[in-house]
Amino acid sequence: MVTLLPLFVAVPLVSSALAVMAPWKWVRDLLHLAVPAASVLAGVWLFTYTAEHGTMGHNVGLFQGGVAIPFAADEFSAIMIITTGLVAVVANWFATAAGETRSRYYPALTLMLVTGVNGALLTADLFNFFVFIEVMLLPSYGLIAMTGTGARLAVGRTFVLVNLAASTLLVAGVGFVYGVTGSVNIAALQGVAAGNGPAVVAMGMVIVAIATKAGVFPVHTWLPRTYPGTSAAVMGLFSALHTKVAVYMLFRIYVMIFDLDERWNLLIIVVMVISMMIGGFAGLAENSIRRVLAYQMVNGMPFILVMLAFTTGDPQRALAAGLLYALHHMITVGALVLSSGAIEETYGTGVLRKLSGLARRDPLVAAVFAAGAFSVVGFPPFSGLWGKVFIVMEAARAGDWRSWVVIAAIIIASFAALLAMLRVWRTVFWGRPMQGVPDTLRVRGSLIAPAATLIVVSVAMFVFAGPLIDAVLTATEGLLDVEGYQQSILGEDPVGVPDMSDLQGGN
Repeated sequence: MVTLLPLFVAVPLVSSALAVMAPWKWVRDLLHLAVPAASVLAGVWLFTYTAEHGTMGHNVGLFQGGVAIPFAADEFSAIMIITTGLVAVVANWFATAAGETRSRYYPALTLMLVTGVNGALLTADLFNFFVFIEVMLLPSYGLIAMTGTGARLAVGRTFVLVNLAASTLLVAGVGFVYGVTGSVNIAALQGVAAGNGPAVVAMGMVIVAIATKAGVFPVHTWLPRTYPGTSAAVMGLFSALHTKVAVYMLFRIYVMIFDLDERWNLLIIVVMVISMMIGGFAGLAENSIRRVLAYQMVNGMPFILVMLAFTTGDPQRALAAGLLYALHHMITVGALVLSSGAIEETYGTGVLRKLSGLARRDPLVAAVFAAGAFSVVGFPPFSGLWGKVFIVMEAARAGDWRSWVVIAAIIIASFAALLAMLRVWRTVFWGRPMQGVPDTLRVRGSLIAPAATLIVVSVAMFVFAGPLIDAVLTATEGLLDVEGYQQSILGEDPVGVPDMSDLQGGN
């Protein structure tokens, strides 16, 4: 079974090549829908298998652990593959309905993006993580500038410059990690940054680079300036794939390499609380729907990552709370972005002052957007309620100053998100009917159906909260199974793995 892991990378990569060569649009459309759907099903199988048998690892070429290109899968990586694949299917569905796949290369680029995502979620090597990040970025550059308009080329330039700088820092940090420790294999680096100065500095470069890609304060400003400049389908893809792959690796690094070192709790809380405030309130100053939503993406990252500061008590539940919120955030923000895209495709704009009265004209669109807004804020019956309740419960479990600060920040940031969503609702959906717009013009059902599907998923996550929480607890149990992860990658007698005992706990 372990030899099947490279197929998560190989299948979408080969499909991308087939999509380029296929002369028929229907074949290309089928591929960019079927392959992410197959990834979801394969992720479900992977979650079931690893929950029963533990972490599974495969060294490409069957080389011994430490000198091979390693892939590893546990329940944590599997649940991320399921969710990223689901949002990719729905975003590609919207792109097909909106006519974006008329461009021959759009399906191929999305499949290459899925290739990079799956590889980044399964690799057990920091350098190969950098490689798969680049595999994600290369098609992203093309997707951003697909239409060639001046506005998209401008945001594309910013996106390229920021990500090239972050990638340069990432590969430099990986090089320093290798120079300090003699390895970039994640399993071999277990605990190496828990107190060792040079290793901490080297890993710090890696973390800053990944945090930049996640859009975390203070390296967040590029995200709300670039994502809304893309199409809605591309922004939906990026919101669930780019930032959440970064979240995945930050969780993995903190557990494996930093060994949940509690000395970083204060720094994590300070950075994440500030990020919550900025993400919550900055959207109030934006002038388009998707710019407001971009700051909800910035607002969501600290809700997820702040739980790293609460792993000193019950790390499994704390990490599970962050993971649950990550899953909710991927689904909900995807729904909001795609619903705003349906409005833009129909009325030709997403600027707030140019839209009004859509609640009467398009009640289904209004209902889908309102549901997504309720979910972001944390109202029932949507997934955001349990996501925030779980985070607050685990933050409260600490029972010290951390609990007070973080819970207060969550309440304030959630209130700010509510104000931002109310502003969009009051401007876009309430008010008098738009002037100069034909009464017969309505959002097509095919355009709003993808967003509505994600809202249904969000409701299902609320209704079936028990099994969902069990799943995220199982996923974080797999994440915390450090010995199982090492065993699956390094084997009984690894070759080429340096002795880290002198580095761990050093000065």
